[in-house]
Amino acid sequence: MNRRHFLSDIARYSVLCAGVPNLWRVTRRPALADSPFLLGVASGDPTPHGAVLWTRLAQSPLDPDGGMDGSRVVLDWEVADDEAFGTVAQRGRVIAAPELGYSAHVDVTGLRPGRWYFYRFRLPAGASPVGRLRTTPEGAAAEPLRFAFVSCQHYEDGLYTAFDYLSREELDLVAHLGDYIYEYSGRAGRTRRYPTTEIQTLDHYRIRYAATKADPALMAAHARAPWIVTWDDHEVDNNYAGLVGENGMESEEQMHQRRAMGYQAWWENMPVRVPRARSWADLNITRTVAWGALARFWVLDTRQHRSDQACGDGLRPVPCGEWADPSRTMLGRAQESWLVNGLARDRAAWQVLANQVAVAPIDNIPGEARGLSMDQWSGYPVARDRLLAAIGRHAPNRTVVITGDIHTNWVNEVRTGYDRPDGRVIGAEFVGTSISSGGDGRDESLTWTDAMRADNPHIRWHNARRGYVTCEVTDRQWNTRYRTVPFVTRPGAAIGTASAWRVERGRPGIEQL
Repeated sequence: MNRRHFLSDIARYSVLCAGVPNLWRVTRRPALADSPFLLGVASGDPTPHGAVLWTRLAQSPLDPDGGMDGSRVVLDWEVADDEAFGTVAQRGRVIAAPELGYSAHVDVTGLRPGRWYFYRFRLPAGASPVGRLRTTPEGAAAEPLRFAFVSCQHYEDGLYTAFDYLSREELDLVAHLGDYIYEYSGRAGRTRRYPTTEIQTLDHYRIRYAATKADPALMAAHARAPWIVTWDDHEVDNNYAGLVGENGMESEEQMHQRRAMGYQAWWENMPVRVPRARSWADLNITRTVAWGALARFWVLDTRQHRSDQACGDGLRPVPCGEWADPSRTMLGRAQESWLVNGLARDRAAWQVLANQVAVAPIDNIPGEARGLSMDQWSGYPVARDRLLAAIGRHAPNRTVVITGDIHTNWVNEVRTGYDRPDGRVIGAEFVGTSISSGGDGRDESLTWTDAMRADNPHIRWHNARRGYVTCEVTDRQWNTRYRTVPFVTRPGAAIGTASAWRVERGRPGIEQL
């Protein structure tokens, strides 16, 4: 079945099905032994007049069908001015279909700009938890934007203590930069275990998401504020590049099928709009979210369109092999043009690249030799330098890159180039650590030596604990705080601010607070 036609038909006939319950086995009263809202609710991709609302029905989340009976279920949804739902601003109905993992996505419109709202889903047997959403402002923002960014939440590696604290922060927005799930099981003795060990089917991906999303701290963080989400590699296969898998054993067709499963499961579990594509394996998730005239978020995809990693992947001395081949790409031609042309046109005070892998290089070999990661932008030097040139031309010192992936915190100067120490500073990159991936972590990487600091003058700070990053943004200033916990392998960790930094729009450099 053509996916686009199917999704279009679902939207077109949802009201009809609600009124004709025998068509397609559609019901408003599913047979339920327990609440079907055990995976919570979420909102995302906010606009001045709305956002996407999400839930996924599952009364037995770790069963392949979520413990549902195969019927398409009609849900009522409401958005209100108040938590008691005394003043309902918008309401409607949506179908949760088994073909889409019983997920429900509602693209709400008709709300007022720059306002907090409350939302929920309802069935005759009961209602979902209540979530909060905030529409974006129009024009100049009257208040600072307060947001957090997170990544890398391997369920088995540790508890989601950081999400517990994040859900209590006063935030307008959360950005998730990928590795929402992990496609493989961790080593024995980890904190918790996935219910499936090896992903081979769409149901396996769905169960992996269900185990992750059923965590109370993660559900609370989703309910707290709207999210912007993108993916990295583990939503499909570690370090995959386009249609090349990590171990190189799969054919392109096999990787296409695996991408289709991974991308469909990702969409089913995220509060995002339906992207247009010929198949699930080719979803286009690049998009922008504007916070009035204050900031524009450019949501990137550095996995689907990239060239295969050079020199066999991993950390490699450079130059090597095809590393500097100018034909190699990180974003693909279409996405790169979209980003460069957008930076040239957009007049928002801040340009924010929601990015997966580090832009600034980390030289891991002390001395004259250079050792770089082939999976990060440092493994695509020509493509990276084209990006840096575009930032330098169109948005110097009003561009901030937010990055995940590497399970450690970094503060990096974005420069016109990194081959010479006198490269001009044109922006800042804040790399956030993991929520839980890698276990407890440490205050600093064991391999980060004084000699390596000397080889990386653009790196201002480094830390290897777990946590998240908060940012407060005004027209003139950007303040970033690294919030960390000392352990995640047992409960009870306290949160603290490990480091804080400031960027002033139009002024080169990053100042430690």
